[in-house]
Amino acid sequence: MAENGARKSRGETRRRIQEVALDLFAEQGYEKTSLREIAEVLQVTKPAIYYHFQSKEEILLSIFQNLGRPVADAIAWGEVQPRTLETKRELLRRYGAALDATVPLFRFMQENEATLRGLEVGREFKDQMTVIGELLSDPGASLVAQLQCMGALLTLHFGTFALPHFEGSDEEKREALLSIATEMVERAHGSQEPQDPHEPQEPQS
Repeated sequence: MAENGARKSRGETRRRIQEVALDLFAEQGYEKTSLREIAEVLQVTKPAIYYHFQSKEEILLSIFQNLGRPVADAIAWGEVQPRTLETKRELLRRYGAALDATVPLFRFMQENEATLRGLEVGREFKDQMTVIGELLSDPGASLVAQLQCMGALLTLHFGTFALPHFEGSDEEKREALLSIATEMVERAHGSQEPQDPHEPQEPQS
């Protein structure tokens, strides 16, 4: 029982470090935040931080892995599904829901984009975006179709942060954003499908 209590306490401390660190990273930037400041806010010593994390980057990576798990889950789901239009629609829906659940993290990443380029978190995020883009497009897709699929992702990604500036309920705004992104993927998917040879052809002028 005592061991379970100690494990729970360590887990709570680790979670609090992540929460405080993300708040400070978002408020004053990743580069300007030190482990000492994180320890001061938590009212603990730096060695107490080092017991759980060896560096700021390790804290940030753990935050990304925890809060970004819904995105990883959406990718894992998409990778074992048939490459159909319905799969693509559902993948967009799951990605949009994941963004809603991780807005603080993705807002931080957007505001610290330059800093993140050289960090493992930045590379992991870029890799995730690339994989989802590939799942939304088809092998041999045209450049236009590929860009439409990537544009759908970016619409969801950046649009999520802009939603507070628009009128309407949260649900209405999320549905509108998903509708726009889905339309882009549907357009791309339609341009990649082979044309039915029995379908009437447009007369050429």
